[in-house]
Amino acid sequence: MAEREKFRERCFKSERIYTGRILNLRRDLVALPDGREASREVVEHTGAVAVVTLDEKGRVYLVRQYRYPVGRVTLEIPAGKLDPGETPEACARRELREEVGVVARSWEHLLTFYSTPGFSDEIMYLFLARDLSVEKAQPDEDEFLEIVSLPWQEALDKVWTGEIKDAKTIIGLLALRYKVAGQAYS
Repeated sequence: MAEREKFRERCFKSERIYTGRILNLRRDLVALPDGREASREVVEHTGAVAVVTLDEKGRVYLVRQYRYPVGRVTLEIPAGKLDPGETPEACARRELREEVGVVARSWEHLLTFYSTPGFSDEIMYLFLARDLSVEKAQPDEDEFLEIVSLPWQEALDKVWTGEIKDAKTIIGLLALRYKVAGQAYS
């Protein structure tokens, strides 16, 4: 038996519980590999992008914003939800310009990852943006953001001090550290 099949759970009943603007919720009944049944709640999401930037001075752009679900102000890399039919890179370009007013001439896809696979199918595409020029930010009307520019090592240090707790930001900063290891920015 293939390794993947050894762990597969098979859905035999699915019920839509909620349909929303940014996510949907369903409850599935599944057959476990040993034949028993279990219930799984799944948050469906269209997918998202996150952008770690690096300018010519070795600085990154972050946004400080209030996140209602955790009741805190967070420090995060720019990110956003994919629109229907939008490619991840087009979304990354749009979000970077809207949130921090930055346009990049150099783009590199770094990673693709699941944000919380225990209960959601959200997939995130992480990009590195370089060769930056600054314009005017145009956040969504319900976004209240403060743009923060820091030396990338200082931003990475904020992960270890606990100031940055956002998973996509942690992943983005660690990926940047991996990417530029041995270059002049350290």
